[in-house]
Amino acid sequence: MSLIKIEKVSKSFKGNILFEQASASFDKSKIHGIIGHNGSGKSVLFKMICGFVNPDQGNIIIDSKYRSKSSTFPKQIGFIIDRPGYIPGKTGFDNLKKLADIQRLITDEDIKNTMIRVGLQPDARQKVKHYSLGMKQKLALAQAIMENQEVLLLDEPFNALDQESVQNIRNMLIDFKEDGKTILLTSHNKEDIDLLCDHVYQINQRRLEQIR
Repeated sequence: MSLIKIEKVSKSFKGNILFEQASASFDKSKIHGIIGHNGSGKSVLFKMICGFVNPDQGNIIIDSKYRSKSSTFPKQIGFIIDRPGYIPGKTGFDNLKKLADIQRLITDEDIKNTMIRVGLQPDARQKVKHYSLGMKQKLALAQAIMENQEVLLLDEPFNALDQESVQNIRNMLIDFKEDGKTILLTSHNKEDIDLLCDHVYQINQRRLEQIR
């Protein structure tokens, strides 16, 4: 069952033509990989799915449960697109708490459990400005999943993670799929794609070409 459909989408961004008549279909409760060289349009594709950027032509169809025309923010979609901006003088927990207070869907305990799951210490007093790149990546992952979102769009989720953390996040994503979540991810690491993804699309000559 398709949860997201890309229908003959064309898009130029910052003077570059990224997509021409691109089409794809993403089934529910699967992990889908999107691969392509730097600058090929992976992040822009995710922004279009979320509704942050509109296609120049074509349609992106997603169940109104997750994105309606009247809403300014996607529902039940967690994402890493570009790197989130955090308040550098606050702790990781305080940053996530501030974000969670927007919708008030989860408790402080939920935030702490999510931080532990991605490999962060929720009670640490370390400020985000002193975080390593790997810790910032884990914080971005925590932000994307903490409200138990049903759809995840993860642009390079394994960046800057050590091997133990990579394995932890891989296992977490597999658990999410088994729970019925739908995941779209990008990675330059072939092993991530081979191990995790049920289906793979490659951005090739401005189209989305299904290679698995």
